[in-house]
Amino acid sequence: MTAATTARGEQRGISPVFLGIVAVMAVTGWAVWTEFAAATGFAVFLFVTSAWIVSLCLHEYAHARTALHSGDISVGAKGYLTLNPLKYTHALLSIVLPVVFVIMGGIGLPGGAVFIERGRIQGRWKHSLISAAGPLTNVLFAVVCTAPFWLHALSGVPLPFRFALAFLALLQITAAILNFLPVPGLDGYGVIEPWLSHGVRRQVEPFAPFGLLAVFAVLFIPEVNAVFFDAVYGLLRALGISDLESYCGRDLYRFWQDVNPYCSVS
Repeated sequence: MTAATTARGEQRGISPVFLGIVAVMAVTGWAVWTEFAAATGFAVFLFVTSAWIVSLCLHEYAHARTALHSGDISVGAKGYLTLNPLKYTHALLSIVLPVVFVIMGGIGLPGGAVFIERGRIQGRWKHSLISAAGPLTNVLFAVVCTAPFWLHALSGVPLPFRFALAFLALLQITAAILNFLPVPGLDGYGVIEPWLSHGVRRQVEPFAPFGLLAVFAVLFIPEVNAVFFDAVYGLLRALGISDLESYCGRDLYRFWQDVNPYCSVS
């Protein structure tokens, strides 16, 4: 079912853009599984990148769908329910920058949220749930990616696909952790914001546009970066993914670099 516009201006159905991204994910996932041709690293790159974009679309869709059921019927007219990444308020923050940071640093940087008309929504719990819905989607995506590992169902799974899933799980976990930080501009702050006093919210509001940049800057501090990734790798190990598997996934993803001999799949 593709997207269509109703008489009230609501855009419903799944966008062809999203379906195209899913198709790329499916085809490249098959290529990674079968080790099609000799371009395994390039296939891993396309598979993980397209899967990451799919997760970003689902993240934003979760915000919009929760807002719709909480009282903001405007999300339909904005096209947020079509899963089309081009309909987001901040396509640069929601899609482009997160993909760039995955390519550059192998970190799941949270994107910008869809625009919700908060005045239409009554109840603090509803506002908190709308903010939490996005990163909870990343948590669910991480559970799906890690399921073969903690279910011990890896028999017959080719190493390139196994490594790609491990790296994709790393991205989802980093995105969930970062998004749940109670920093202005991130979803974690959106969860607690309805419970803060009006005065505190007014004082914090000017800093919201810079919250994401501040988090990124802090992650450049070696000590903070080490603590952050220690927590990430600890969670991955608890879910059955070894450090080597997630490392090799990131190594294969960067197909333009020399592959570490320990990650050779030939």
